Amino acid sequence: MDQTVMYKLTYGLFVLTAREGEKDNGCIVNTVSQVTVTPNRIVVAVNKNNYTHDMMVRTGVFNVSILSEKSKFDTYKHWGFQSGKDVDKAAGITFSRAENGVIYLAEETNAYLSAKVVSTTDLGTHTLFLADVTDGAVLSQDASVTYAYYQANIKPAPAAKEKKKGFICTVCGYIYEGETLPEDYICPLCKHPASDFVPL
Repeated sequence: MDQTVMYKLTYGLFVLTAREGEKDNGCIVNTVSQVTVTPNRIVVAVNKNNYTHDMMVRTGVFNVSILSEKSKFDTYKHWGFQSGKDVDKAAGITFSRAENGVIYLAEETNAYLSAKVVSTTDLGTHTLFLADVTDGAVLSQDASVTYAYYQANIKPAPAAKEKKKGFICTVCGYIYEGETLPEDYICPLCKHPASDFVPL
């Protein structure tokens, strides 16, 4: 199967943020959807390897910053290619804080949502959070970035390198060198599984 077929689904990219005690954190996610209007509810799927996931499980509160087509690759690297277990992702960046106490991005976004978890569903590698929308605001009229737009216009093309035996992550571009890719391999940068890798 051509894994890039998944890029054709019309879903966006978001910065998911949480706060626990005095610690702010966040990560990049691509699965946020409204599921009901009354009550106003959304679902978000979060990889269990993300530190933000554990914060959401413990606090039950989060924000979603909806990235726009004006977002820059450095934003995706900052929120998606490093772990909040190792770095303070809120240090040195510009953010605002919503009424629920959780940060959101007011730049490179067109809106944010605040939400409170109603229930969780175990999806194996991910948890699906069902949540009530408690607040939100439109921040700009810029178009929301889709995964297809990100792949075509924001994510840099891989630099030309000498041919190596290995596999490349179709999400973040990480290269695993070797003859075979273990079936249970997880990308160390974006935490996606071996099924998101293709041969070089």
